[in-house]
Amino acid sequence: MKNILPILLLFSTFSHANGKTERAGDILTLLIPAVAYTTTLYNEDTKGQIEFYKSYGSTIALTHILKETVRAPRPHRPKSHTSFPSGHSSSAFSGAAFIHKKYGLKYAMPAYLGAVYTAYSRVHAEKHYTRDVVAGALLGIGFSWYFTTPYKNLHVAPTVNNASYGLQFDYKW
Repeated sequence: MKNILPILLLFSTFSHANGKTERAGDILTLLIPAVAYTTTLYNEDTKGQIEFYKSYGSTIALTHILKETVRAPRPHRPKSHTSFPSGHSSSAFSGAAFIHKKYGLKYAMPAYLGAVYTAYSRVHAEKHYTRDVVAGALLGIGFSWYFTTPYKNLHVAPTVNNASYGLQFDYKW
């Protein structure tokens, strides 16, 4: 039963779509994280499941908190104040970045393409501004990279010192 919780959480971002592009974005916003989570089940990766709960849950929670605190109007819908950030983009990019960090870029490329299409669909349908989908993408990517450890032995982490920024690469032999 605990394995069904993330799948139910995925459906919290689903909305009614009017056009084919928007409908495809709605499907991808659910499909990409569902594939990411299902992969942890297939690999019997309980650590990965917990990392997915943390990364995806944090992404969705902060997305909705920001929507309620920023209260930015949507394009052509000034009475709707839930534009920033895009929940569809944060969901799709969270799943894609999880796959990337956990299993590698070659497995994540289709997911990233789907996430980019999801973001495009939200701007195309005039549900969001570009800033909204970029912010959603950054939230999803950021939490996934923060909470997820690689399935293999390579670990990449950002580093920040007094006056420098960079990446740290660790490989366990």
